[in-house]
Amino acid sequence: MYAPERQQEILRIARESGRVDVLSLAETFQVTAETVRRDLKALDRAGLVRRVHGGAIPAGRLDFEPDLAERESTAADEKDRIARAALAELPAEGSVVLDAGSTVARLAAALPLDSGLTLVTHALPVAARLADHPDIDLHLVGGRVRHRTRAAVDAWALRAYGEIRVDVVFLGTNGFSAAHGLTTPDLAEAAVKRAAIGAARRVVVLADSAKHGQEHFARFADMADVDLLITDQGLAPDDIAAIEATGTDVITV
Repeated sequence: MYAPERQQEILRIARESGRVDVLSLAETFQVTAETVRRDLKALDRAGLVRRVHGGAIPAGRLDFEPDLAERESTAADEKDRIARAALAELPAEGSVVLDAGSTVARLAAALPLDSGLTLVTHALPVAARLADHPDIDLHLVGGRVRHRTRAAVDAWALRAYGEIRVDVVFLGTNGFSAAHGLTTPDLAEAAVKRAAIGAARRVVVLADSAKHGQEHFARFADMADVDLLITDQGLAPDDIAAIEATGTDVITV
């Protein structure tokens, strides 16, 4: 099969399935992963797909959102390093909001057993990881639960965040950049993230570098709203400089 034929078939699969991944395509077409990456790069340049970590999605699919299991397994080492670095940003005592997201869930799992913090979350996976900590004062925000992220959204959640004030919020995001801020595919989820930012004195974003430059349908913050971004070393120096120019500190791990 010639490259143009293979690329046309890759585009067809992407449009039908909503996403393609490099390893599966390499197996399907019996070519190397590097060959598939070149195909995806060519399709991306043509404006037909948009590259994402490990694969691509059809152009225009700003509403694409991987499920929880897929997000848990993507960039796992980077997320573990980010979560460990985030421990240093916890207040010695006080109150914290933990957002929904696979990296924030890793932070929850890494919290010391003797942590005496007051923790607030609208994410069921985060609450489940903290429920057995006897020294944590855990508050679960309610609302309609989105099955894709297991996070509470809508009026109840927004009202709860409007009634509290915490020391720091740890946020996840599907995409970030200096130019376009923080974005996520779902409007209801974006509204809750925005409310959590409004409830916090300090905003810390935990995001692996593959999310840089990605843009999704719902924008919930400017980079200038973020005090600190913790990411991995895949973020380019020019991109770090652009983010820091907005007033956001950047830590790479």
